[in-house]
Amino acid sequence: MEKKMKKIGLLMNLCMGITLSFFLSLAGTLTSGHFAVPEWLISFGISAVISIIIGFIVPMKKINDAIEKRPGCEPGKLTTRLVESAISDLIYTPILSLCMVIFARSRALAHGAQLPPFLIMYAKSLLVTLVVGFFLILVFTPIFLKILLKKNGIGGPVDK
Repeated sequence: MEKKMKKIGLLMNLCMGITLSFFLSLAGTLTSGHFAVPEWLISFGISAVISIIIGFIVPMKKINDAIEKRPGCEPGKLTTRLVESAISDLIYTPILSLCMVIFARSRALAHGAQLPPFLIMYAKSLLVTLVVGFFLILVFTPIFLKILLKKNGIGGPVDK
């Protein structure tokens, strides 16, 4: 059973890392005002690698289990999921946003673009990606978990 849970954790990391990276890099590239498919693909690739690395370093399962042990926090309950999503978002998104702004800024400067100060670019990106990331995590985590638990013959949590 423990081996299956480790496999599910690995697959959750991959699914969420790729999903977050896909949409956050898309949101970041679209809000930059200069969308280009090659830039977005590079941004997506960098973001996916970073997101998956964060997933290996940060034990989200242990963090979520600790949240669920707090009074009033039950697994699958909407309020618990909101807290878990917010914490996950605050762990992943600032790092991903920072890396994507550094990447986009370096590419734009190499092409001679006039840019606002770094902190303004980062703040704008962070605001957008925190909102988008929160909803992505809230929506996709239970979907992927249910699919992966079922695929591995384990009953999934019930939403309350």
